[in-house]
Amino acid sequence: MQGETPLALTRRARRIHRVLAERYPDARCELDFTTPLELLVATILSAQSTDKKVNEVTPAVFQRYRSAADYAAADRDRLETLLKPTGFFRAKSDALIKLGARLVDDFGGEVPNRLEKLVTLPGVGRKTANVVLNSAFGEPTIAVDTHIFRVGNRTNIAPGKTPLEVEEKLLKRVPDEFKQHAHHWLILHGRYTCVARLPKCPECAIRDLCAYPHKTKPPKATR
Repeated sequence: MQGETPLALTRRARRIHRVLAERYPDARCELDFTTPLELLVATILSAQSTDKKVNEVTPAVFQRYRSAADYAAADRDRLETLLKPTGFFRAKSDALIKLGARLVDDFGGEVPNRLEKLVTLPGVGRKTANVVLNSAFGEPTIAVDTHIFRVGNRTNIAPGKTPLEVEEKLLKRVPDEFKQHAHHWLILHGRYTCVARLPKCPECAIRDLCAYPHKTKPPKATR
């Protein structure tokens, strides 16, 4: 894909997302939640942890803390005990208590649905905000984590040195009809196929559309 024109790049990006749509037809956020607040909390807890571990912890958390006010008034020791399995539990407890207080004081206890407001909340960066906007509010955002960053660069549909640069290029190049779900497709592809150390190129659904120069050859057919 050397010397690829902007039009050719756009067409390749469209083809990649068509293939990923077929590969992951049921893709969704892998964090369990029922409200924007629950997703916001779960996403904060997922830092330096796995979605599986967070999903094991959050049922007890969500049962005890049902509103922003509940987090604001939380007993720190009790909250830390619940969050301990996710790692960095003291920092996360502090973030959730402050988050609850800020939501109560500035947003009437509700999670805002705009990026510029979400990123002002304790423990919430751009990636977390985009996760909430996409999965809780149905906005066509792309939250660039390590998986999406890797896929964007390896395929060369959104090369960049920073997550923001990759995000901006993806938003330009992912067709509008795919933007709502592209976030989930790219994460799953990076998590299970385009893995960090040794990408599974022989079984990759978009191998022929990928610009990764070190992709391995598929196995030869045997008679």
